[in-house]
Amino acid sequence: MFAILKREINSFFSTPVGFLVIALFLIVNNLILWFIPGEFNVFDNGLADLSSFFIVTPWVFLILIPAITMKAFSEEKNIGTFELLATKPISLKDIVLGKYLGAVSLICLVLTPTILYHITISNLLENSSVWDIGNMIGSYIGLFFLILAFASIGIFASTISKSQMVTFISSVIICFLVFYGFEIVSYFMQISSFEINTLGMKSHFDTISRGVIDTRDLIYFSSVSVFFLILTIINLRKD
Repeated sequence: MFAILKREINSFFSTPVGFLVIALFLIVNNLILWFIPGEFNVFDNGLADLSSFFIVTPWVFLILIPAITMKAFSEEKNIGTFELLATKPISLKDIVLGKYLGAVSLICLVLTPTILYHITISNLLENSSVWDIGNMIGSYIGLFFLILAFASIGIFASTISKSQMVTFISSVIICFLVFYGFEIVSYFMQISSFEINTLGMKSHFDTISRGVIDTRDLIYFSSVSVFFLILTIINLRKD
């Protein structure tokens, strides 16, 4: 499993694409948070915090994570290396986990430089004691569990087709529906928001981001991740 994980990370950085992905993620966030006027601009909203960062990032992840995971199995199938990989003395479960953990590690690596945003905001504050460290930590925990869920969906989508474009689009659609789809259904069908919103990721992510670490939210994200990883293994066994 760790050999697969290492292989995925090396593959990501073996071409300029890996560095381009990191650069694009940081550029998009920098533009939205610091330069483009609007409600998400740190200077325009008049508050010395990065709550807007944790609002914007899940939407950026809807594109970024499918872009990273889209070739996990679709490329292997397209060039015919999956059959060779399957003959190695490693179980299908370990192959899936290796690729999944590789994707999660890469996305966490992409996220790491954003800590500089918080250092910048902290330096802008006259009294650093007003900096809500608990809220920041909770928000990052929320992003981590969101990464786990989105990456599992992306890995699953990569087993749907040999085409990376089909995989990418499928992953974006599924991630969007699971993240925000239930709120849309609740709005149009006038169903109690509490009853249906708890089925979607956004409700659980918002709770964790407020610094409230509820085991129900953690179990929810873990269950979604395990569910799609199981679907991935089932799909691969059918091939």
